[in-house]
Amino acid sequence: MNRNQHKPMFVTFLINILLLQLLNLTNASPSPPITALYAFGDSTVDSGNNNYIPTLFQSNHPPYGKSFPSKLSTGRFSDGKLATDFIVSSLGLKPTLPAYLNPSVKPVDLLTGVSFASAGGGLDDRTAKSSLTITMDKQWSYFEEALGKMKSLVGDSETNRVIKNAVFVISAGTNDMIFNVYDHVLGSLISVSDYQDSLLTKVEVFVQRLYEAGARRITIAGLPPIGCLPVQVTLTSINTPRIFHHRICTEHQNDDSRVYNQKLQKLIFGLSQRFRGSKVLYLDIYSPLIDMIKHPRKYGLEETLRGCCGTGLLEAGPLCQPLSRTCDDVSKYLFFDSVHPSQTAYSVIASFALQKLFPLL
Repeated sequence: MNRNQHKPMFVTFLINILLLQLLNLTNASPSPPITALYAFGDSTVDSGNNNYIPTLFQSNHPPYGKSFPSKLSTGRFSDGKLATDFIVSSLGLKPTLPAYLNPSVKPVDLLTGVSFASAGGGLDDRTAKSSLTITMDKQWSYFEEALGKMKSLVGDSETNRVIKNAVFVISAGTNDMIFNVYDHVLGSLISVSDYQDSLLTKVEVFVQRLYEAGARRITIAGLPPIGCLPVQVTLTSINTPRIFHHRICTEHQNDDSRVYNQKLQKLIFGLSQRFRGSKVLYLDIYSPLIDMIKHPRKYGLEETLRGCCGTGLLEAGPLCQPLSRTCDDVSKYLFFDSVHPSQTAYSVIASFALQKLFPLL
C-alpha cells in the first residue's frame, strides 16, 4: 500500500484527538469562586486591629480616614481604603475587609474574610514586641479562634470549604528591615542577606501552617521600594547634608528590597512544587509603586516622595494628628503619611493584583 494512502487516516486521527481535548477543556469544571479573604501581616493590611490593643501604633484619629466613607478614622494607616478593601469589593465579598478584633464583627462576617494584621508588626516577632503590637504567632492564634467560631456557626464541612476556596494574603517584612536593619537594632549583628533569609524561613513556616489548616490559595507580598518611603528619604538626606534639599530614593535599600523579592519568588516556586493542589503566588507591590514614582503623571500624581500629612517628611501614626496640616488634594499624593501609601496608591496596587495575580487563583 502506498504510504500516502495512510495520510488521510492519520490526519483524521489527529483531528479526533484534538476534538477530544477541546471537549475535555470545555467540560472541565472551573475553579470554585473565591469564598473569602484573610489577611496577615502589618499596616499594609491592618484594618484597625491596633485600635483594640495598648500600642502607640494607631491611626484611629483624623486626619486618617479623610477619604474613607463618612470620613471615618477606622485604624487604617491611610486616608481611605487599603488594597485588600478594594480587592474584596471587586470580588463581591463585602464593601471593605474588617479587622478581626473589631467588636462589631460577628461570626457570620468571618465566613467572607477579616484581617488579623497589626500595624508595626512583622515576620520577626521581635519587631511586633518592640512596638507592642500583634505578633504573627498571635495573629495565627486569632485565626484558629476564628475557625472555631466558624465551625460553631456552620459546621466543619462548610468551614473547610470556605477555607479551601479563600484567598490568604501575607503582607509583612518592611518593618523588620527598617526597625532591625536600617535602624541598626540588629544591623551590626547580622548581615542584610542573612536577615532576609531568616525572614523567609518564617514565611515558609507560616505558609506551612496555612496549608495544614486547609488553605489552598495563598499570596505573599514582596517588599516595596523601602528606600523611597518618605521617612527613609528624609533620614538619608539628614545623614547626607549635601543632598538634603534633593529628595531622592535610597538606592541601596531598594536594592535590598529587590534581592529579597527575588529570594521570595524562588521560595514561592519551591512551595508551589511542595504543596501539591495549592496555589502559592507572589504578590508584587514593588513594581506598581516604583512605576508610580517614576511615572507619576500616568496616575495623576504630583508628589511621590513626601507624605500628605504634616510636613510629609517624618509624620506617621501618633505624629500625624488631628491638628496636623494636610495637603489640599490627597489624590495627587503617593503617600498619605511618611510611611504609608494613599488610597490612590492602594487602588493602583489592588488593580495590579486583580489583573496580574487573581486570574491565576
